[in-house]
Amino acid sequence: MRQLIGIVLISATAPLLAQSNKNYQARLAPVPIDVAMQATVAGMGSVKAIRAGNKLSLAGTFTGLRSPATIAQLHKGPVTGVRGPVVANLVVEKGTNGSISGAVDLTPALADDLDKGRLYVELHSEGAPDGNLWGWLLTPENKR
Repeated sequence: MRQLIGIVLISATAPLLAQSNKNYQARLAPVPIDVAMQATVAGMGSVKAIRAGNKLSLAGTFTGLRSPATIAQLHKGPVTGVRGPVVANLVVEKGTNGSISGAVDLTPALADDLDKGRLYVELHSEGAPDGNLWGWLLTPENKR
């Protein structure tokens, strides 16, 4: 009987555990701040993120930068599409093609910002120190 109860409890909680992970995606694209930057920003990429509880894990790739990548960061904007301050530093390969990765502990406020589409990845390069590629983390069903 105890084994049966244990099996029932595990069976009942397994779907809840599976539902606790939430997926997000970002398409990285150039966003020149001014006309002069159009000569220095180029490339594309993508980032996938998985939220498991209060941990957000990110992994992605980029290609076609005109100069080597220098840093990658997670930022929080006041709304989707508007730039904001740095939330966390990410790991980036220092090349014109490479990968981005990282993990961030989410506070309840940051988790809410993530669900509302306020968090984005920004990749900087030597030729575009104010940012080369940007991409907003959105759930697949909320992608535009």
